[in-house]
Amino acid sequence: MSATRFGPAMERVEFQPHKRWYQRPDVLIPVLIILALYAWLIFGVTETQRFRTRMTGEGDFDSMYFWHLLPLMVKGLLVTVKATVLAFTFAAVGGFLLALGRRSPTRWLSWPTTAFIEFVRSTPLLVQLFFLLALVRASDAIDLEPIWVLTIGLGLHYATYTSEAYRAGINSVPSGQWEASIALNLKPSTKWFKVIIPQAVPNVLPALGNYLVAGFKDAPLGYIVGVFGILAFANQVRAEDFRPVEPYLMAGLGFLLLSIPAAWIVRRLEDRVSYERQ
Repeated sequence: MSATRFGPAMERVEFQPHKRWYQRPDVLIPVLIILALYAWLIFGVTETQRFRTRMTGEGDFDSMYFWHLLPLMVKGLLVTVKATVLAFTFAAVGGFLLALGRRSPTRWLSWPTTAFIEFVRSTPLLVQLFFLLALVRASDAIDLEPIWVLTIGLGLHYATYTSEAYRAGINSVPSGQWEASIALNLKPSTKWFKVIIPQAVPNVLPALGNYLVAGFKDAPLGYIVGVFGILAFANQVRAEDFRPVEPYLMAGLGFLLLSIPAAWIVRRLEDRVSYERQ
């Protein structure tokens, strides 16, 4: 057949096999960077219980004193970020397990899970942290550092919220996908990790990103359980120097320096993994 009679000849497209994520540098490198930062936060960031300034401010607002507080704020901010990362890891895993428990056809599992989710979501985080702190102090068998008390309290609180996001994402997968998995006699692990979760993740990411930012803003409440984060920095400087304006403005600047980039990264991640649906 000539190309002039039937139109231009079709170009031959060479078949390229699909590469797994660890074979793609554009995916592997960011994952390694994130894991390195995660390990540094967990093992490299330590708490300090005192935030001492070496100068005093003058007037209503002293810009030199304000920028002098920057290193102290960074120390407290890193502790807050560490608590947030630990708690969100706990919330991401625990929320998925809670979502599966709530969707379970077995009533003895789904009903208690639903009751636990609704109870935690209906009570303030501050009350839950006070309860955990009292429980740790009253029990001789439980010996937890303050940052782990905050991790468990904040993680459980947001696990109930992420469980609803997971459940909504799983329910958004078309019923035909479930039926096809049953018809093909796929293993449960194959069905979930190869069919359901890859389709549910793009719908869940926006909510998870919002909960991550919200958890970062709630993490300073760990001050009440003894975690010396960014709120402890502002409170100590205000109490020692009797200047509330500069430390609280510096703490607000620290939140902005991380919240805005985190929101931007979440949006980029959504665009990266989202599926095109017609």
